[in-house]
Amino acid sequence: LKTKADAEAYVKSVQEQIRQSFGPLPEKTPLNAKVTGVVERDGYRIEKVIFESRPGYLVTGNLYVPASRKSPMPGVLCLCGHSLNGKTREASSAQGLARQGYVAFIIDPVGQGERFQYPDESLKSRLGGGVWEHLQMGNHQALIGEFLGTWFVWDGIRALDYLLTREEVDPKHVGMTGASGGGTQTTWLCGLEPRFTMAAPACFVTTFRRNAENELPADTEQYPHRALALGLDLSDFFAAMAPKPVIIVAEEKDFFDVRGATETYERLKRLYTLLGRPENIQLYLGPDHHGYPQQAREAMYRFFNKVTGVAIAPAEPALTVEKEETLWCAPRGQVAELKSRTLMSFTRETSQ
Repeated sequence: LKTKADAEAYVKSVQEQIRQSFGPLPEKTPLNAKVTGVVERDGYRIEKVIFESRPGYLVTGNLYVPASRKSPMPGVLCLCGHSLNGKTREASSAQGLARQGYVAFIIDPVGQGERFQYPDESLKSRLGGGVWEHLQMGNHQALIGEFLGTWFVWDGIRALDYLLTREEVDPKHVGMTGASGGGTQTTWLCGLEPRFTMAAPACFVTTFRRNAENELPADTEQYPHRALALGLDLSDFFAAMAPKPVIIVAEEKDFFDVRGATETYERLKRLYTLLGRPENIQLYLGPDHHGYPQQAREAMYRFFNKVTGVAIAPAEPALTVEKEETLWCAPRGQVAELKSRTLMSFTRETSQ
């Protein structure tokens, strides 16, 4: 790439390749969103939200809304890593954003939190939840030519649809962030959802080559179908969003290789420079292990704050750790009791 025209053509080409990899997205259907409860806290409230990303297929989430702030406010979709209890374990970024003036919506990924797809009689996962459910569901989908990552992406797109129905949210400033598996979802959404205006993927971004060299295992949603055949690397998902603001959040001791994170940043820096916005691509490299520690979250806050102009404190305030039951959207913490369709029921239907 040598000129701005080259860069613009490249952005369009990777957008098309990503769409080919992920396959067609479904038609949008009514969200049928419900708020099943509200938790009042000092400076913000937490709304318990359930919506349908596909007919009868329930997604649970917590909406963190700042108190005493004028609407509209910037919105951020927070995406969870592979913690078993989903939005409860990963709530730090959502709460931190709300405490500093953002409307943050954090959703449970399929197979985690309140969305176990293989529940037993006591509503525990028969497979152990998380990774194990993802592998089982994803392997089944491979047999019918589908990709589990597309289902993660669609949940995120419909979560954004819900976020944009809220009068508190400024549609000119809607971002996303998440670490590990949440970094995966953030990366894929950068390539597929143009309404997002900024992004902060954490502890996922590297290159396919570095993952292979490290013999790094991954879930079925973390390797898009035909990505290599189409010439895609992880950097291309951010190239598809260029030149919108993106900060790559990486940790020195992470098992996602920081050499790959640095290579991705350098490649994108050239693209963004040709597009005239070199300041819109940044790299934060922290000293920690895999995760989303406070220093990394604060780097994300600073970056989003510069983009949106929200005035926040220089450091993250002390956060409140909530009990899992406090944040449940379903009465006993599982959508299975609400007769949600399972992902496998769609796979079965398609196979037939």
